[in-house]
Amino acid sequence: MKNNYKPQVPDMMEAIFDVAYLFFDLIAAILFFVFSKGNTLFILYGILTLTLCGGDAFHLVPRIIRAAYGSNDKIKRQLGIGLQVSSITMTIFYIILMYVWKFTFPEFKIPVIIEVIIWISAIVRIVICMFPQNNWCTDEGNMRLSIVRNAVFAITGIGVIILYLISGNTYGYHMTRMVAAIIISFGCYLPVTLFSKTKPKVGLLMIPKTCAYMWIIAMGLQLLF
Repeated sequence: MKNNYKPQVPDMMEAIFDVAYLFFDLIAAILFFVFSKGNTLFILYGILTLTLCGGDAFHLVPRIIRAAYGSNDKIKRQLGIGLQVSSITMTIFYIILMYVWKFTFPEFKIPVIIEVIIWISAIVRIVICMFPQNNWCTDEGNMRLSIVRNAVFAITGIGVIILYLISGNTYGYHMTRMVAAIIISFGCYLPVTLFSKTKPKVGLLMIPKTCAYMWIIAMGLQLLF
């Protein structure tokens, strides 16, 4: 670490936010499992939340350490690997969210074409994320692969959005809010993945993106209680 490094206020504020977010996810997951009473829907919500928390932790913990102590080659490598892991777990997150929809609205039958699109696009993105050509641990990355893997990811997200549009306000659950949360998350996430290396301030969009995912978890907690 840099011996003369002094933590910057904006970096420390981001680190505090990241810690709070990870604790929120962890506590929410525990609540889902403890109060599920064997209900498959809430067990799924628990798995969904742990997937989100576990995947993001790979990327956020190194960011928290960097904010407190400064950067070095080891932290840069951890950040790169963390970004790869969180990209994969975030894809799995949307597959689980599809099954959450199935168990929330069992009287609706998922259109076969939508389920196929979600599965295929998710698998393709995960495979692309495995390519070493992504250069996860370098400053330059790989813009071409970044565009491809995130375009495929957007297709996954659109598929899940369509499901929540189909169910609408069934049971008075107001799950159309899920559509808004997913749109906000993608609207903030895509610019960061495409431009953050050349324009670091774009990275601030990760805060509303993170809030959107907390909103998704909060919707599940509202159903639980």
